[in-house]
Amino acid sequence: MQPQSWEALEAACGGCRKCALADTRTHVVFGVGNRRAGVMFIGEGPGQQEDETGVPFVGRAGQLLDDMLKIIGLDRDRVYIANIVKCRPPSNRDPLELEQDACIDWLRGQVALVKPKIIVCLGRIAAARIIKPDFKITREHGLLFPRGGYQLMAAYHPSFLLRDPRRRPEAFDDLKILEAAITRYAPETWA
Repeated sequence: MQPQSWEALEAACGGCRKCALADTRTHVVFGVGNRRAGVMFIGEGPGQQEDETGVPFVGRAGQLLDDMLKIIGLDRDRVYIANIVKCRPPSNRDPLELEQDACIDWLRGQVALVKPKIIVCLGRIAAARIIKPDFKITREHGLLFPRGGYQLMAAYHPSFLLRDPRRRPEAFDDLKILEAAITRYAPETWA
């Protein structure tokens, strides 16, 4: 899928009815941030607050993501943030493979338009979909996987870090790895 424009992609995504998630959504949660970013963050799917606002990563997990970005001198205006699925799975469950399949072309369109140099998968679901199906987040977070002209990496999802704060030192290490990758592959991110 090679989208013509952001407007066309977002309008088509907003009218999507490819899976049952469309029946229960309040808003399509398309994405937010710099549409020419060198770094793109991808989560699994919107939660309740995201569904209510139409914006990815709001609430406590979003505040933690914002704090994490600040540690390395970034904010939402310098990166692009999206999810694998654009509609909230019921009760914030993991998105099913068929739901991911229904939505993946919207994400591919976003990646094609942003043209990031670095893609950070937030959590196991996004990493398994984007990096490799058998991705092990506890062993492979913070590693760089060069593929298709992108540097791919995974980090713990902010909601996981809220549930298990003992993992925060590892998350900090991942941020330092990301910072070094930005310096090497996407230094314009800080310009």
